[in-house]
Amino acid sequence: MKTTAVLAASVSLGLAGCATSDRTTDSGSATGSGSSTASGGAGDTFTFGAAGAPEVFDPYYASDGETFRVTRQIFQGLLGIKPGTADPQPELAESWEPSEDGLTWTFKLRQGVKFTDGEAFNAAAVCYNFERMFDQNEVAQAGPAEYWAYTMLGFKGSETESLYKSCEAKDDSTAVINLTRYTSDFPVMLTLESFSMQSPKALKDGDANNVQKEGDGFKYPAYAMAPVGTGPYKLGKYDEANKTISLVRNDDFWGEKAKTANLVFKIIPDESTRRQELEAGSINAYDLPNPADWKGLEDAGNKVLVRPAFNILYMGLNPEKNSKLQDLKVRKAIYMALNRDQLVATQLPEGAKVATQFMPDTVAGYNSSLQPTKYDVEGAKALLKEAGAEGMTLQFAYPSEVSRPYMPNPQSIADALTADLEAVGIKVEVVTKPWNGGYLDGVDNGLFDAWLLGWTGDYNSANNFIGTFFGSDVNDFHTWKTDFGKTLSKELSDANGIVDEGKRTTAYEALNQKIMEEYLPGLAISHSPPALVVGKGVDGLTASPLTAEMFDTVTVAKS
Repeated sequence: MKTTAVLAASVSLGLAGCATSDRTTDSGSATGSGSSTASGGAGDTFTFGAAGAPEVFDPYYASDGETFRVTRQIFQGLLGIKPGTADPQPELAESWEPSEDGLTWTFKLRQGVKFTDGEAFNAAAVCYNFERMFDQNEVAQAGPAEYWAYTMLGFKGSETESLYKSCEAKDDSTAVINLTRYTSDFPVMLTLESFSMQSPKALKDGDANNVQKEGDGFKYPAYAMAPVGTGPYKLGKYDEANKTISLVRNDDFWGEKAKTANLVFKIIPDESTRRQELEAGSINAYDLPNPADWKGLEDAGNKVLVRPAFNILYMGLNPEKNSKLQDLKVRKAIYMALNRDQLVATQLPEGAKVATQFMPDTVAGYNSSLQPTKYDVEGAKALLKEAGAEGMTLQFAYPSEVSRPYMPNPQSIADALTADLEAVGIKVEVVTKPWNGGYLDGVDNGLFDAWLLGWTGDYNSANNFIGTFFGSDVNDFHTWKTDFGKTLSKELSDANGIVDEGKRTTAYEALNQKIMEEYLPGLAISHSPPALVVGKGVDGLTASPLTAEMFDTVTVAKS
């Protein structure tokens, strides 16, 4: 999930991006613990307290977790996500098979599926969707079609060559997607909400691609607020005045029907207010409860579902702005100065752990032989002295007005790390800016010596982590400005292009070791398991490492 405003250029989502994207102490399944229920539920309605409102309901033009939380219930992709994991599973495609060179992928489609406007889902619909995503106007290319730009890189007619080449409908149940080059991200990238299948008729009738620039934002076509998918729910009403989004069950859904007839998202930006509404019974669940509240919520009879951690908190370093950071010894000294065991124990939620590398251990390519850099005050001082950097000054930035799954309280984390740095003789100049009020722009533009940021994975791929961080000539770590940056970028590109899975995994394991021991472009801090909370009488909700929960399995006990 993206952590910055520009997905294609830097490390978000906020798949809550990101959030932008964006997790284990139990199976993640909620179990009802009483007969009472929220008034928002009434047995046939599940009401979720959402932190924000979608700008559009067309997932192709979305990039934030709050939008995807809604559209995920309306749409489906060729690939889905196995509940409780980050692993792909069949959804609208029952199976898929690559050619030997990995450039041609044949998808066998589920038959008998219809969009909620009655149109048939088939191979022609798949190809229509991919061609629609590929053929975007300049406004969309530079703006809201950012997930395509991030994954497929180029559009029809653009200077950048697209990963996507073409789509062929062999017959109603067979779609073939051709790529211009191999990538380990395909087809797992198709689990992203932006690749959801939408009704070709509705897209065409709604002039869906007609995105226009409007002031500092965009003007979207009518279809963007009236989407048509194949999912277990369909859009009922978006009541902006009362800040609610109402979905209704798709009774013609091809699979098992949703357990509740109504799914309501009540928009409540403040986390403490969401808790109060849960306690009052006006909502049934909400995301990212404050870790300090977990015990109290459970003591009150609610269920806190802790997601497996699929994220990373890191300290970025900018050797171009602070020349002392060009010395590997200085970067290692700073890493040794950080008491990460204490940080995890005192500042992060239960289940958090110290990171050994820039990806979680569930991703193929994770190097299990790496050990955490040891906390060593005297060793750090010795390295700083050896590098001629005793008493160096480090400008250190952290964000305000934000809470992220990997960084629940940025100020307290920054305070702890600042104290560690000062303990080895580093003079720290602390800077803070609002998350969307200068901080992310400051990171993008290299305004800080060091900073806190993080990432929640979009999908289960090593390239989605370290390839995003260090593999392009534009990234938050500014590695293209370093002597080793071009070498690392090529090494990552080469690894991503290895078709053989075993050899590719070995290559990524070796690269993780080089990144941590030879390059050290940034400092991996920790992995934190975010949570969501459900109220009494709620059952059937499975927590997702990707924060990609489905709500069609949820039941709410009648009061």
